[in-house]
Amino acid sequence: MRELKAPKGVSEYFPPRSQYFEFVRETLIESAKISGYQLMELPVFEDTELFRRGVGESTDVVSKEMYTFEDRGGRSITLRPEGTAGVMRSVIEHNLDKLTLPLKVWYSGAYFRAERPQAGRYRQFYQVGIEAIGLNDPEIDFEVIAVADRAFKKLGLKSYRLDITSLGDAKSRASHRRDLVAYISKLNLDEATIKKAELNPLRLFDDKRAEVQEAMAKAPLLLDYLSQESEVNFQRVQELLRGAKIDFTINPRMVRGLDYYTGTTFEFVSDKLGAQSGIGGGGRYDGLMAELGGSDLSGIGFGLGVDRILLACEAEGIFDSSINKPQLDLFLIALSAQEKGFVSNLVNELRNSGISCDMAYGDRALKGAMKSADKSGAKFNAVIGSDEIKSGLVAIKDMDSGESKEVRITALSNEFKTN
Repeated sequence: MRELKAPKGVSEYFPPRSQYFEFVRETLIESAKISGYQLMELPVFEDTELFRRGVGESTDVVSKEMYTFEDRGGRSITLRPEGTAGVMRSVIEHNLDKLTLPLKVWYSGAYFRAERPQAGRYRQFYQVGIEAIGLNDPEIDFEVIAVADRAFKKLGLKSYRLDITSLGDAKSRASHRRDLVAYISKLNLDEATIKKAELNPLRLFDDKRAEVQEAMAKAPLLLDYLSQESEVNFQRVQELLRGAKIDFTINPRMVRGLDYYTGTTFEFVSDKLGAQSGIGGGGRYDGLMAELGGSDLSGIGFGLGVDRILLACEAEGIFDSSINKPQLDLFLIALSAQEKGFVSNLVNELRNSGISCDMAYGDRALKGAMKSADKSGAKFNAVIGSDEIKSGLVAIKDMDSGESKEVRITALSNEFKTN
């Protein structure tokens, strides 16, 4: 019989490393929550047209990387390759733009791209994202960047940098496009690259091939074409970042991988990850909502790669043993089979009271049960036999100091609620 394995290029997490994954994801989410963002839970698959229109036909994501299939009703369905388009579809469909603006939401989950698997690049990967929709305000641009930076600092990351640029407004882009198209027309490019440039000439700045990068070395840069409003907004974002002591580098050639970006655009890069160094990024996407059939509202957001951030944390060695173990309050051991029923009921009662606890299962001898207690990472453990049940008293042992103290069994929940 053929051995069953996970599909190639899928990132999956299991104990004990899954605790690192959870720690990273929850830290990213917490930074969004304390900034006023609310949960939006989205479908894993959408109408393919959403991504064609929302992400852009010229992008590698749409042209090469989407998992697209026909469902039983003959509809073209795509596993979501990114989060923003789905958020905008939901906002339009449920009239969320009629609520108080800006609408601020966070989301997390698995995303899918048919890429060549390598370290840090997966076909199924995980992201945490936020979107702030409804206002074009540089203070919101700053807030979105700060949410990510705060999470990275909370994780303990140090070897990362922030690259920022502005992709301007419609006026800026129109002026730049005219000169960029004229420049590209003089280059000796292959047919596929020419077609990509016809859809969106900015895509050539994102081309990783050495010959294309060399050809684009003297291409006109969008930062030199910013309208007065775009320039003022971009300068304000920089002022706010400096005021918050968030270091950044202006990267005039950054365009990111999706067509909908305008205005403030940014990327966080880890110095520890080699080729796949991006750990998250985003930007403003004025016009996207209107393109998808909704109101002409502005928006800005990011997607942070949980997989790569986890790799960056591991590369910097920031995980300690306290994260590597579940932090149980108490681990209980029945001295013999006769006391197991009592201990099982006690564990259930403690859990009902909000105390995190576990017990030794199976028919292990005391020595083996004590090893289980040690591996559990519990702060305290206790052995309960017939004497403890009769007296109503149990000695709980501090696993760090080795000290013990006697507590009434009926008062165990109060003991841990006060500690």
